[in-house]
Formats: sequence, C-alpha cells, structure tokens
Amino acid sequence: MRVILMIPLMFSLLHPAPLTAGEQLTGETFDRYTLGRTLYYGFEGTIYGVERYLPDRQVLWSFLDGRCQKGHWYEDADQICFVYEDNNTPQCWRFALEPEGLIAQFESDPRATELYEVEDLDEDMLCYGPEVGV
Repeated sequence: MRVILMIPLMFSLLHPAPLTAGEQLTGETFDRYTLGRTLYYGFEGTIYGVERYLPDRQVLWSFLDGRCQKGHWYEDADQICFVYEDNNTPQCWRFALEPEGLIAQFESDPRATELYEVEDLDEDMLCYGPEVGV
C-alpha cells in the first residue's frame, strides 16, 4: 500500500506543476519557462529586443541591430539578474507570468522600464559576426 501512495508523490517531483498566470518567477520557474526559447520583448508598443535562453543559464541578447551579447543570468532574492560580456554590472528584473506571457519589471521599480513578452514573431535572431575594419 505504501508503494502505491509513493508513486503519485514521485511523479509530482519528476513533473513540476505548471506555471500559473500572475505567478512571480523564481530562478527555477524562470529557467523552466525560458530554456531553449527565443523570446522577443516589447516596450511601450514597439519591439525592444530579443533574447535566446541557452543551457546552464547562458543567454544571447540583441537590441535587434544584429549585434549580440553573450551573458548569463542568476537568481538574487526575488529577482533574475543578467550580466553580459560587455557590461559586468548586473541588470536585475522581477519576472511574472501573465496570460499574455512574461512581464519584466526592471529592478522591481514600478517607475522603471517594464518589458513584456511579444507573441512569437516567427523570425530568426540575427547575430552578425565581429566587425572587421582597418
């Protein structure tokens, strides 16, 4: 009888509960939602940038100008912080999942930048090679 009762518990540990709307994301839930995806973000009605989420919390960010920055993210208290190769200053955000997708509040400041996930644009993320010059 005990074995039968343990099977649902073991199954729930192997398959975490799905995310719910309005849920503030922890590092674990953020990773589960983003890993392997390329997400476009909007700001005040325009496309702001795109980020590809890679294994081991690695990311690739672009302002849609063909220049991409490698970086990584980590959880710090209730925020997800990003550090990029050209800027060692952490950029921390509080992420929540809404029915339309992710909402990101910069440094949890309601007066600061708020980005939102834009529906899938069915476009590739363009990253041009390093600039070659004289």
